[in-house]
Amino acid sequence: MFEYMTVRELYELTLNSYELEKDNLDYIELQGWVRTNRNNGSIGFIELNDGTYFKNAQLVYNKEDKDFEDYCKYGTGSALTVMGKLVITPGSKQPFEVQVKEIVLEANCEEDYPLQKKRHSFEFLREISHLRPRANTFNAVFRVRSALAMAVHEFFQTQGFVYVTSPIITNNALEKGKNNFSIDKNQALEIFGKDAYLSDSSKLNNEAYVLAFRDVYSFGPSFNPKMINTNVFANEMWKVESEIAFADLEDNMLLAEDLIRFCVNYVIENCPEEMEFFNKMIDTSLMERLNKVLNREFSQMSYTEAVEKLLEALKKGYEFEDDDIYWGMDLKLEHKRYLSEQISEMPLFIIDSPKDINCFNARINEDGKTAASCDLLVPLVGELLKGAQREERKEYLIKRIDDLNLDKEKLKWYIDLIRFGGCKHAGFELDFDKLVMYVTGMENIRDVIPFSRTVNNLLF
Repeated sequence: MFEYMTVRELYELTLNSYELEKDNLDYIELQGWVRTNRNNGSIGFIELNDGTYFKNAQLVYNKEDKDFEDYCKYGTGSALTVMGKLVITPGSKQPFEVQVKEIVLEANCEEDYPLQKKRHSFEFLREISHLRPRANTFNAVFRVRSALAMAVHEFFQTQGFVYVTSPIITNNALEKGKNNFSIDKNQALEIFGKDAYLSDSSKLNNEAYVLAFRDVYSFGPSFNPKMINTNVFANEMWKVESEIAFADLEDNMLLAEDLIRFCVNYVIENCPEEMEFFNKMIDTSLMERLNKVLNREFSQMSYTEAVEKLLEALKKGYEFEDDDIYWGMDLKLEHKRYLSEQISEMPLFIIDSPKDINCFNARINEDGKTAASCDLLVPLVGELLKGAQREERKEYLIKRIDDLNLDKEKLKWYIDLIRFGGCKHAGFELDFDKLVMYVTGMENIRDVIPFSRTVNNLLF
């Protein structure tokens, strides 16, 4: 009798010989795909992966098997059902192997299969995004991405936050539609009777719910039509957005820091094989950097001080591609990376940035020039998270809307939130795809999104 097992179950079981003896497990059945198949004419080895674990199961077959010649022909990518004897190999590279009794070819893989046993460039693998999850790097990336998504929900749910599914279609085009994908005008008018856009943020909708539930979060896609072609920008990205009531900017930053630390720890604990791979093959300083996140407090710096640090760097001969640095500018990616990598070497909150580079609803500080904002900068990806204390003073909010020439009629519902019991509250938006980059050490956002949507790229 063959007992069906997954590769993950086998690894977990064989690492505990007591449990294995107790279960009296000898003959097993596996299903999966061939990663490699090699033989020397008398004995063969198949590396089988079933998608449940980063590592493979090694299958051993020999010339005495009546179907030996057929087994030799099963190429990379072929789908198999395998029956065999489980053999514990504690002194070997793997803790077990499976001695084949029978293999059933479920689906053959044609000879022009592009993923062969050799190194492929990430650029090439982007062209076959439908197949790249089968490559080691991307198998690890997307398993970690899944774990991080679970970590996000677990973090908020265990703290009593309410999960809000905010709309993707909106009629609020902030900054006169500059940051919104427009839906076909005629179609929008026919369906909704007004212009419609794909949302780039759920924060306004979340604010409606935070004033009822106190603590809320959303997790979903956002859309940005800017023609930006960098390693950290995509036109479709996923965001984690939270709002907390009766809270100020400091409360907001503490929550953000706890979230990042929880997510990092969750992945280290739940994806040890993948993280070992990333630290060895992608970024040898990865675990050292992540352990700093777990063991040190995040640092803070005012926007004004950050600009001063950048100007000092210029005077000392540091070269930025954009060296036009001045108070009031929106810091570029290279500036953010310099501050987090050269100055802080840790996640760094830049606080109190100019009101003119913040959203209309960021609370204005007493100086009248800056807003109660916090941008979290980290090495590799630059800005990971953007947050602010929201404006709860009606007169300040309306003046800000007027100053920016925003459509007050479209924002009437939002003003109502302040009129009807709008208390002090704050929130942030975390770029989830950048978090995956930061945790894995991957340097291009196109390589952490299953099917990326970037400038001149709309494949699949």
